[in-house]
Amino acid sequence: MSTYESSYETPREARGTGDRPLSGWHPVSIGHLVMGVAFVGLFAVWTLHQADVVDIPPHGWLLGLPWVLAGAIGLIATVLRHRGGASGRMQGWIGSNDSPDSPA
Repeated sequence: MSTYESSYETPREARGTGDRPLSGWHPVSIGHLVMGVAFVGLFAVWTLHQADVVDIPPHGWLLGLPWVLAGAIGLIATVLRHRGGASGRMQGWIGSNDSPDSPA
């Protein structure tokens, strides 16, 4: 006799999803995205310097380039994330009766 129980997990396609359709999209942490892009950019600049492809003192602007690129990607991700939502209004944290626009 085994002390382990056999468990069965329902396949993802058969699970109830409520009001959300099944898709591969998930929320992206924009802070993680920006810092990841900045890290990869700084690593690329460091690698180019170590390989003697680029000399940093005359090309000092290269050190700021990953930060500018990461900031631009963060802005683009923010705009794309809020593209389909309501215009300037947060949803889900105010009850329907507590809306500032509803009559008292």
